[in-house]
Amino acid sequence: MTKATWKGATLAESDATIIVENNHYFPAESLNKEYFSDSNTHTSCGWKGLCSYYSIEVDKHTNPDAAWYYPEPKDAAKNIAGYVAFWKGVKVG
Repeated sequence: MTKATWKGATLAESDATIIVENNHYFPAESLNKEYFSDSNTHTSCGWKGLCSYYSIEVDKHTNPDAAWYYPEPKDAAKNIAGYVAFWKGVKVG
């Protein structure tokens, strides 16, 4: 079982993550949604497509844009549609 944690909170937990470029992508249904809020940040990846972000809040601590996902990934990355990955101090393991 792979977990994503930050500030002592379990953000996501799944035995069905997908690893892409050394990042674990968690199924959206594995997220503890009370910690997530939509962000207005977007970036672009040449082979995955347009990326969107979530900010994370735990006990009044905010980690802006600490989770990302591809709402409509390009064909080469279709396997991560509906999956979310983490960075910015979120521990995954």
